[in-house]
Amino acid sequence: MNVHHMQEQRAAKIAEMKAAVNNPEAFDKLEGEVRALDKQIKQAATLAEFERQAEAQPDASQERELRNYSVAKAIRESNGDNLTGVEREMHDDLSKGREVRGVMVPTSMILGETRAMLTSGSAGNTVATNLGGLIDRLRPTLTVQQLGATVISGLVGNLDLPRLVSGPGAFWISEDGATTASDSVFDKVSMSPRTVSGEMYLSRRLTLMNSVALEDVLRRDLAFVLAQALDSAAIKGNGSAAEPDGIMTVITENATAETAITDIAADLIAALEIDDVMGTGAFLTNPKLMAIVRKLKDVDDHNIAASEIFHQKPVTSTNQVPTVTGTPDKQPLIYGNFDNLLVGYWSGIDLLTNPYKDASKAGLWLHAFLDADIAVRHPEAFAWKAI
Repeated sequence: MNVHHMQEQRAAKIAEMKAAVNNPEAFDKLEGEVRALDKQIKQAATLAEFERQAEAQPDASQERELRNYSVAKAIRESNGDNLTGVEREMHDDLSKGREVRGVMVPTSMILGETRAMLTSGSAGNTVATNLGGLIDRLRPTLTVQQLGATVISGLVGNLDLPRLVSGPGAFWISEDGATTASDSVFDKVSMSPRTVSGEMYLSRRLTLMNSVALEDVLRRDLAFVLAQALDSAAIKGNGSAAEPDGIMTVITENATAETAITDIAADLIAALEIDDVMGTGAFLTNPKLMAIVRKLKDVDDHNIAASEIFHQKPVTSTNQVPTVTGTPDKQPLIYGNFDNLLVGYWSGIDLLTNPYKDASKAGLWLHAFLDADIAVRHPEAFAWKAI
């Protein structure tokens, strides 16, 4: 029996207790059952947490396999359908239960590190996934991951994450007075696989180069294409059928009337604090706004440190934060607790080689496909303003 099912049973027992308030014998029996369920829920939640931590531990054998993995070799051999060695093992493992057109490559070999974890919290928020050790190794390359976005890997099928909208209330009562019943209210955050794709052309000479040089080119270029697309969607995805909703689409622009950057930053921080959002917050913006920040001076014509302007909060810039066009154009400043941004992966990176598109050049077209989705778990954990 899973935690969610036990919680449903507990809620049903409490409803029965309310109906049996005038039947002491039935009430006491139900109370004992609820207390027993509480103990089971606590034990199950503790066990699930220990298992999650154990799954997240690096596997030394997989680390060795990844060190021996060659993207270039996988591409060369897949072109002739002759995959061998660790590349074959990884392909077979990542292809289980999926339709694959090319060769499956571990996400970490292209995008770098993704952390296989779920948002921590009450046991009701724990969602079971098939977490693989293939994607937990290198330094992250996505800006939103560097800021702490929660990554869920190894997904199969659609994913619904329960979200607590409001909790029970507490009431002061007089001696021997009856309390007021209140319930928790839940909704859900849904994620489903969406495909992001990129392609690149490898000249004949490039494919003949030594594997070390080719590895560097492939990783750098493919990582750039896919990471930029994921970052852009996470920040301002338009929510179309093909693209996820991003932060600036889900969250309405803050209505602060302040015009100075330091005061706007203060209001964005306050927006989260007013909603009781806990955790470490950080700012995200683009290089255009940072260029303005670096020129800000005090009354003595001395540059003001960025740490003072952003109230000692970390700040990161990326060109994936888009300019808000208008008269004049404005640059967004986003503040958030980024572990409330979810990035889900349903696959490794599917690489499809095509030697026939430019056959006269004897080159190779490489198409990359990745199934992923992005969602904002708690909108109140983010605020932004165009400056």
